[in-house]
Amino acid sequence: MPQAHSVDSRPRPSNRWFHAATAGLLALSIAVQVVRDRGWQPYEPATPVMWLQSGPLLKRIALGFDALVADIYWMRAVVYYGSKRLADEKGRNFDLLDPLLTLVTTLDPQFKVAYRFGAIFLTEAYPRGPGRPDRAIALLERGIDANPNGWEYPHDIGFVYYWWLHDYRAAAKWFDQAAQVTGAPAWLAPLAATTLAQGGDRQSSRFLWRQILESNDAAWLKRNAERSLMQLDALDVLDEINRALGRFTTREGRPPRSWQELIVAERLRGSPLDPTGVPYVMDPATGQITVSRQSQLWPLPTEKPRPLATPP
Repeated sequence: MPQAHSVDSRPRPSNRWFHAATAGLLALSIAVQVVRDRGWQPYEPATPVMWLQSGPLLKRIALGFDALVADIYWMRAVVYYGSKRLADEKGRNFDLLDPLLTLVTTLDPQFKVAYRFGAIFLTEAYPRGPGRPDRAIALLERGIDANPNGWEYPHDIGFVYYWWLHDYRAAAKWFDQAAQVTGAPAWLAPLAATTLAQGGDRQSSRFLWRQILESNDAAWLKRNAERSLMQLDALDVLDEINRALGRFTTREGRPPRSWQELIVAERLRGSPLDPTGVPYVMDPATGQITVSRQSQLWPLPTEKPRPLATPP
């Protein structure tokens, strides 16, 4: 004969306090959101992206999740860099960029993108960046120490010396070092000699930027290469305009007072535009012509005379 199941007659705890607490928390969260929406500003520390500034300490705190934490700090570095580029001139400083990149690459020494993109961020001239090629070189040198089989790091150091510092002898040395790394592309082999012979020549600069444009999958690097190639095109156009300006000034004994005066006198085809479609600007007092500050190409890179061809 089957046994009857016993029924637990003990009183069950009531859920009403749980439901009441849930409803209260929900109401509180709505109230907080309403206050925020009315303009309340939360406290923000002076350096919100840098609660921790010691790479080794952060590595211990990460508890083995170094790569994950490195990803988080890399995103912080990118957002920080972008926000500073968009800031007004008073708030446009990039002081925390190098420490952030140091944290990222300390946590994950194999983080290739952080080294290569970070170096580009650091070298960008003000106001697009901090204008610190020296810190970019130091970052890439740490990349070499951690990844001796990566040809990209010595190549990028050579590029910093070439494009930003105009030290073609140093650039040639680093290009040669990059070419010696197993797996380096074939076009690196003759680059050291070409750099010494033609360093500073725009055609050589175009070659280097085209290699970056064609050999990288990263969209940001491609856009940077495209912008630099347009800057070189703008410099070519400015050479032509400045020749016309020189003829006018020599003939008239003064610079032109306006674009229209120069256009009529030198039979130019209207007001010249830079490769992005923004008109070049003229200073009526000096006659100096350059790209507009409103152009994506401003500021243009400075150029130095080519060196004599000498062995590396």
